[in-house]
Amino acid sequence: MTPEEQAREQDAILAALAPVVDGIAATLGSFCEVVVHDFRRPERSVVAIAGSVTGREVGGAMSEIGMGLVARGDEADDELNYLTRTQTGKLLKSSSMVLRDSAGTVFGALCVNLDITAVQQASVLIAGLAGVAEPAPLPTTTFGNDIDSVVDSLVDAHHLRQSKPWSALGRDERLRLFAALDADGVFAVRGAAQRVAERLGISRASAYNYLAQARQTPPAPHQDGTGPQDTDRDGERT
Repeated sequence: MTPEEQAREQDAILAALAPVVDGIAATLGSFCEVVVHDFRRPERSVVAIAGSVTGREVGGAMSEIGMGLVARGDEADDELNYLTRTQTGKLLKSSSMVLRDSAGTVFGALCVNLDITAVQQASVLIAGLAGVAEPAPLPTTTFGNDIDSVVDSLVDAHHLRQSKPWSALGRDERLRLFAALDADGVFAVRGAAQRVAERLGISRASAYNYLAQARQTPPAPHQDGTGPQDTDRDGERT
């Protein structure tokens, strides 16, 4: 199959799913949202959507979950019946089913999001009456039409886990940060390196340098939280 034939096949699959999302959303009701993503353009991956649980529209961006699927490429598997929380506080039960062409290439996903906030509130009330402890809080997922907000959220989340400002991170800690962002599919987004650099307060050249090093040589495992403080080619401490 030529690249042109493969692209036409993938386009046909996406087009065939467009009316399907309306049928699923209509069947499950107003608390349901169904989305078709095209991974070939992660910055505006939403090609069809029915329902308004996350407030996205056609041309909108994928979430951190979708970016993780992109990062895993053809090794990506379906993510079924997982819970997450939106930035506005909605509790969602979701499934993301990867789309493959006849060659087995992963190129998109069909996602179903159910707003179960009211159900969760009722369960908390019942649990409280029964004397059962509340479940642990869920991580927040960024849903939106702007991919920059998703990149920012991932950078902030990984940076916060370091519990240090960028200037205090050792070389291995910085490489671990870039390796984690790369594993989450951040750098599959056009212009992401510049966005990451701005978020961390470093130059774009330094961001590319750290990314190249993280891909070439995996950072050493974190042990005591310390690391060498060298100087990179841009004059920044590493």
